[in-house]
Amino acid sequence: MEDAIRKAGVLTEALGWIRRFRGRYVVIKLGGSALEETEAVRGLLTDVLFMEAVGMRPILIHGGGKSINQAMSQAGIEPRWVAGRRYTDEATLNIATSTLAEEICPALVEEIARQGGQARPLHYGTQNCLIGERLTLPGEDGQPLDLGHVGQVVEVDHELLKSVCDAGEIPVLPSVALDRSGNRLNVNADTAAAALARLLPAQKLVFLSDVPGICTDRHDPSTLISHLEVARCRELISTGVIDSGMVPKVEAALEALAAGVRKVHIVDGRMPHSVLLEIYSDHGVGTEIVGSQPAAPPA
Repeated sequence: MEDAIRKAGVLTEALGWIRRFRGRYVVIKLGGSALEETEAVRGLLTDVLFMEAVGMRPILIHGGGKSINQAMSQAGIEPRWVAGRRYTDEATLNIATSTLAEEICPALVEEIARQGGQARPLHYGTQNCLIGERLTLPGEDGQPLDLGHVGQVVEVDHELLKSVCDAGEIPVLPSVALDRSGNRLNVNADTAAAALARLLPAQKLVFLSDVPGICTDRHDPSTLISHLEVARCRELISTGVIDSGMVPKVEAALEALAAGVRKVHIVDGRMPHSVLLEIYSDHGVGTEIVGSQPAAPPA
């Protein structure tokens, strides 16, 4: 009986958040180590199915860096990096896009179906949703750095996403865009997710990581910062507390917030039900980043 009462309490706590987020888009980015752990992926997709069942509109966008590296190694292609980004020549583009759109994406759609849900893959081989343009970075000499077939998302097909969600399906997007001439572009999954959330705009953007969130000491999970505002994020970046691969993730988060996304969450994708605990409970399990104004309490 005590266990049943506890479960009822959890549902009651979630009710306010469920009502508040009904009909709202939430973009969930899956990648990193979490994508490599089968049970973690299954648990995440169960959470996504729950969100859709209670009226939210989850959109799943994924990367697959480790799988791409493995495929390139098998093909005998040595990765080349420019300013921390993978240089994408024609051979690398073919391997990256086929790994993302023809292997990882169908596997996620299949697992959602296995769990009783409906999902639709959206990419260059089915129905394209992400429109991009070539990305260049400024070099030390002021000249643009060529990254090859690397892009950034500049537009999304709103009507396509709406129609898929209206049909009760979960959109699953690999981080591949097409430019306006129909050419494929390899897009960083973090920045693609942030652009998608920004352009919708989404109520929430969730980054699934292989760390608990943002910590003042990355080696000590007990130093997790559960709530951050934009100014504090910038301070942590400038002092080096937020560093390495977390910097582009947080910078993308700040851009999304500036464009109208209400909250960005960074959670450990390996933790069972981390997404549900972060979104549908009063005390989350990761780091939430908000603008200067605090969000209103749930209705």
